[in-house]
Amino acid sequence: MTTPFGEAVRRIRREKGLTQKAMAKALNVSPAYLSALESGKRGQPRFDFLQRVAGYLNIIWDEADELFHLAAISHPRVVLDTSDMPPEHTAFANRLAREIRLVDCETIRELDRVLQEASKALDNRR
Repeated sequence: MTTPFGEAVRRIRREKGLTQKAMAKALNVSPAYLSALESGKRGQPRFDFLQRVAGYLNIIWDEADELFHLAAISHPRVVLDTSDMPPEHTAFANRLAREIRLVDCETIRELDRVLQEASKALDNRR
């Protein structure tokens, strides 16, 4: 499996006809590191690396912002802090951590829609 960032980098790199080896050399990283990013085995890269990637891939503005956003949401090991929350939140977070592999992509999209609606409702109350 991969991360949103890894998937995007791989797609853009392939669309431009670039190899991992050539890209890694140009970015001054090892091919193994770039492979690990693309495959989701490495977490969120640092900002300076993201800037080098955007420059090397010759992407600007909206595309670069999207790539940076994808990097921000691509850490494969997530920690949830449920301190100061009701016990139901802690129980749900722990269950999700144990069983997320059982949830299909359509259900994930539906849960994402629920969270977006909750976020909008909270914004409207402020």
